[in-house]
This record gives sequence, structure tokens and C-alpha cells, in this order.
Amino acid sequence: MTRRIAVTSCALSRRSFLVSAGGVGIGVAFGALPGKSLAAAMAAGAGSLKPNAWVVIGGNGIVTIMSAPAEMGQGTMTALPVVIADEMDADWHKVRVVQSPADPSKYGNPFPLMGGQMRTLASLAVAGYYDQLRLVGAQTRKVLIACAASEWGVPAAELSTEPGMVVHKQSNRKISYGALAAKAKLPDPLPQATKDDLKPSSAFRLIGKDVPRVDLPLKVNGSAKYGIDVQLPHMLYGAILYPPVEHEKPEKIDDTAAKAVKGIVKIVPIPNGVGIIGETVEATRKAKAALKVTWSATAEARKYNTAKMVEDYGGVAKDMNQKAVVMMSQGDAPAAIAGAAKMVTAEFYSEHVAHTQLEPLNATALVKGDTIEIWASNQSPSASIIFATMVGGVPPEKVVVHSTLIGGAFGRTSDDADHIAHAIMLAKAVPGRPVKLIWTREDDMRNDIFRPFSAQQVSVGLDASGDIVGWRQRIVAPSHFGRLGPPVLEHFGGKDIVTAGWGEFHYAVPAHLVEWIRAERGFDIGPWRATASGYTKFAIEVTIDELAAMKGVDPVQYRLGLLKNQPRATAVIETVAKMADWAKKRPGRALGIAYSDLYDSFLAEIAEVSLDEKTGQIKVHHIWAAVDPGLAVQPRNVAYQLEGAITMGLSAALYEQINVVNGEVQEQNFDKYRVIRMADMPMIEVKVISTDNHPSGVGEIGVGPVAPAIANAVAQLTGGKRLRHLPLSPARVQAAMKA
Repeated sequence: MTRRIAVTSCALSRRSFLVSAGGVGIGVAFGALPGKSLAAAMAAGAGSLKPNAWVVIGGNGIVTIMSAPAEMGQGTMTALPVVIADEMDADWHKVRVVQSPADPSKYGNPFPLMGGQMRTLASLAVAGYYDQLRLVGAQTRKVLIACAASEWGVPAAELSTEPGMVVHKQSNRKISYGALAAKAKLPDPLPQATKDDLKPSSAFRLIGKDVPRVDLPLKVNGSAKYGIDVQLPHMLYGAILYPPVEHEKPEKIDDTAAKAVKGIVKIVPIPNGVGIIGETVEATRKAKAALKVTWSATAEARKYNTAKMVEDYGGVAKDMNQKAVVMMSQGDAPAAIAGAAKMVTAEFYSEHVAHTQLEPLNATALVKGDTIEIWASNQSPSASIIFATMVGGVPPEKVVVHSTLIGGAFGRTSDDADHIAHAIMLAKAVPGRPVKLIWTREDDMRNDIFRPFSAQQVSVGLDASGDIVGWRQRIVAPSHFGRLGPPVLEHFGGKDIVTAGWGEFHYAVPAHLVEWIRAERGFDIGPWRATASGYTKFAIEVTIDELAAMKGVDPVQYRLGLLKNQPRATAVIETVAKMADWAKKRPGRALGIAYSDLYDSFLAEIAEVSLDEKTGQIKVHHIWAAVDPGLAVQPRNVAYQLEGAITMGLSAALYEQINVVNGEVQEQNFDKYRVIRMADMPMIEVKVISTDNHPSGVGEIGVGPVAPAIANAVAQLTGGKRLRHLPLSPARVQAAMKA
């Protein structure tokens, strides 16, 4: 589908979305009463059935479905409940969705990469939960049929369902799910669902259809609750003064003036900062400004300067004696390149990029006796529990995490719960009173875990006909997994897929080697939307375009030739070329194409670009994208996600860059950190090609191809001048034109 469809929505009450989920038992609970919380309904017990942990059916016919992943604008709070609702034949108009409790044993993502944890990252929410939740829905449907069979005294095999009803066609009887819920008893034994019980795709009523998102009405009318909206009785507020260089510690604290600020309750030193607790936000900010702190000066990050990283990392990439981790290997690429008729080598660089999510980091914590309670916008309740046990010294079962809507995340709150840990530290100082820690925008940007600076060397061997015989890609970047802890990196076999990528593509090359050289410089980094593919695809696709030009082949046809055995890849490239009218000449403008196959999705993008050669300023006028995400559970939402990812990819490709001098971040707010603005936005068109393959990730795949598509268009405009350093700033464009 092409993203040119009006959006419709249905009105949902505030209660229907944000129902307290604390203390929920396992199962489908029947008999929920209007006006009562989900927990209260479950506790009532009478008339309830519990075959699984995901669904509650009330006597009023309302079906409440749990949503386990974090909802940060990507739409999983609709997409996954839709899967359950379709398989159980629920009436969607009577469905209400609530955030599940933070209980990995019941709600952990079954995708192998997740290890059963509750984490929303790597575009693995729908891909990870899809099969499991279809079975949940099918089992719920079988329970309802068993209940009706018992009520009517007929064989279950004679019964069927339609939305919200169990039907006995022979006697022309129907009974609503609500009526069953009011009086049904638990079948013994519980019916179990298998793949044979699942609907054929031809019978889907909701899956693959454009169901309005349940979170949007709340966001439009202002009643949506994010972490920053949390309000609790007797709540205090917290702020933290962090060091100007990460990993430094407070050596001397003069808090006399800070303590004198009206409303300040306590000053709390923490390992890497000084915390302030007060009765109001204003008091904590005023006291924070009044603190006088002498910081240590021993952190390795004090030697870190981004201006020197091209020389530093570039030298590492070129040094073949550097120890490297093999991310993937097929054939003997070094030997093939060494024996090639011609070798093409190019270096690529990408700068640090900040997350700049709309909602700055915040968390509320309550320490009471031997329990810790947390309210936070977070991508990983599992990580929050781990941090609480480490900081609070309590067992996991004594930690309760309430996950709210997230005002943007993009990887910032996936595994890095520093704000949650610090909120707990502050709450420990005032046991019995919740403390809400709120970072300012300056805190958030200065202490971000940025996308890493990276250097890459791509070496390609060509035969006498200009065909590829060997491909070698060396990626230099620090490790995110290594920073989290050696066991994490060991768990992934020493491979950091966050900073080095997955290591493969679908292009048919006889020999292919991808290596990662871990280069730590004392400066922390982390996952940013699309992770490594945000820069690895840049290197790949710019190189592919250059090889096509050297061979004198159209860039679209060149890619199709390398992907001739990949029908899904071929389909998206042919589709996007048709969307953009690839062969059409555009005076003063050019088209550039890039392809990506991240997370088992297939995507091609084309950018229409013009260039002011005097200033080096790039203008993007139009972007077309075609994606095959497998079965598109919600096609329109897939298009929306691509639009968002393309927008972020544009911003990072053209503008975003964090500069660090002697360990100090120079940009602290949007006055110095340029992000894309409304006036910069091109027209974006997305076509979703839904296929019968398993649903795959879409939240991140759109980022990576944007920069190379733009760079490849610029090459068309400049007679082959190649841009190899992100962002594609005017100064870098001018330098490339002079080279």
C-alpha cells in the first residue's frame, strides 16, 4: 500500500488504556466489573477462568488484552493485541488494551536473541511475539468453545465462533463472550492450542488490516500518561549534577548554598554525581546551580576528541595487523581480492549522533522496607529490575516496575537505565517517599550514550570484466555489549551486533568477509535507531553504486543483477524504481538508490536531490520507499514507521553531529545540535508489499538506506564525486568536489 490514506480512529476512554496492572494473576479472567481496575477484577475470583496470562473477559463483554512490549510510538500496543483478538474472534470494538506487568516469566519476548526478557528493541516486538500470541488467541477461543459446550451440553466440535460470540449452528443458538464469562467454569483439563488450531490467513479479520491505533486518541486529547507525567502522594523531586566528563567522581562538595534553597530536603552524593532532593522541581534546579563541586581528573575520556577520530580510527581500519572479530565469512575474501584483476578500496566515517528523544530521561522510585517500586518510560523492564537489584540490594521478586508510554526512545532506554538507577539512589535517601528524577534537555544530551563514531574500510576485488570476486569490510567501533559487561559480549560469541552489525547482505558475491575491530577510547556509546546498519549500509550502498558506475551499468540494474536469486529483494527494487519513475530526467536534480535487508525485511529507497555547488548544500525533494516486511500485521502502521525512520535517517544524514573536546560534549541543546525541521522535509511515499512470510522488523530498517541514497544522487550530480563521511555537511560536500 502507498502511504496516502486518511487516518481514522475510535474513541477510547482513559481507563481503557491505563488500567492498573499490579498484582495481576495468570489467565483469562471473567467477571470484570465496569469501573474496577484489572487487578481488582482478577482478585474478585468468582466466575473467572485462567487459561493464560494475556486476556481478561468481563461479564459486560469487554475484552482486555495485555501488551507486553514498550509502546514508544511504533504501534505494537495495537499490532500485538490485534493478533490475539483475531485468533480468539474478539469483537475489536469491545477490546481494551493495557500494559502488562513487568514479569518476564509470563511476558518475556520468546525471540531467541531476547533470552526470554522483556525488552523492546531491534524491531523484534511483532517478529518475536507473533507466533506465541496467535496461539494465545487460539487457546482463548478453545476455552470459550469448551465453556459453551458445557453450558449447552453439546460437543465442542459442533461449535464455532464469530466476533464476540460462540455459535451452535445446528440449534441456531449464540452466546456472547460476556454472557459466558459471567457464569462459565474452568474446563478441566484446559484445552491447549497448537498450530493446527490457527486460522488460515484467508480467514483473518484484523491481521493485515488497518485497525486504528489504540494509543493515538489519548495522545491527541492529552490524556496519555508518560513517565514524566507520573504523580504520586507525598512525592519529592530529584535532580543530579553530573560531571562535565563522564566517569569522573565528585572529590569535594560544597553544598552550603544548595542546602539553603527553600524546599530542599537532602543533598545526596552518588558515585558519579551529586543528587538533590526537594519539594519542587524549581527548588532542585536552583540548588543544582548553587552546588560547587571539585571533580576528579583521571577519566580516560578526558583524552577523547572527535576531531582526531578520523586519523585514529582510520589508521586502525587500514592496519591489517589489528586484531579483528570475524562477524561473517564466506569463501576466502582476502585471497580473492589479492588475486583480482583490480581492487577498489574506500574509507567511510560516521560521527556521533544523539538520541534527542522528545521526553528527556526520567524515573520515579519508591523504596519502602525491602521493596522497590519504579515508574518509568523504559524499553526494558527486565533491565530495570536488574538495576534495582544491583542498586537497591533487594531480590528481583521485591521489585515492581510500572512501564508507561515512552515519548521516544530510539535505543536510549533499552539497556541503559542510568536514570532509573539514580532515581533509586535518591529514593533510598528518603525511604517511604517516592522521588521523581527528571533530566533537563542539557542533562539528556550531555550524558547521552551516543551512536558510536565509526570508521570502515571496504575493499572489493574485481575480475577483468568488472565483476566482484571478493568483498572485505572492516568496521572500527567501540563495544556496547562490552560496556554492559563481559558476560553480555560472551553471550553473543564476542560479536557486538549493535556496533558492528549482523555482518551479511543478500548480494551474490563469491567471497565475503566482515570484520569488527573493537577500539575503546573511554567514551561510552550505545544503540541508536537502526544500530550499526545506520553506517554499515552507507558504506555498502555507496560502494555498490561506485562499482556500478565503473562497470557502466545503471545502478538499479546492477543491484538487480547481484540480487537475481532474491525475489523479495528484486520486488522492492523494481517497485521503488517504478514509483520514482527512475528513467525520467529531472533538470538540476538526480536520483540515488539504496537497498537494505535488515531484520529479515527487504527495503529499497530512492532519493531525489539537488545541490547548490557554491555552498555545498544538499536539498532532498522526494523520497520513495518500497518494503516487504513479511506479513504486514498493520500495513498503514508499517508505512508510518518507515516515514518516521526515513525522517530520522534524513536528519542524521544531513545535519546531526556531536562534537567532543577533551571528553566534554559541546552540544547541549537544540540551539547547537541541528536536527531536521519541517522546512527541510521532502515528500515521502511508502509502498508496503505484504507477503506470506513471517512478520519481520520495520521500526529501524528505513534509517540506513537514506544517507547512501542521497550520496548516490549527489554523485550523479557531480560527475561521480563520492561522499563517504556522515553527516553529509556542506563542508564535506565542497571538500569532495575539490578532491
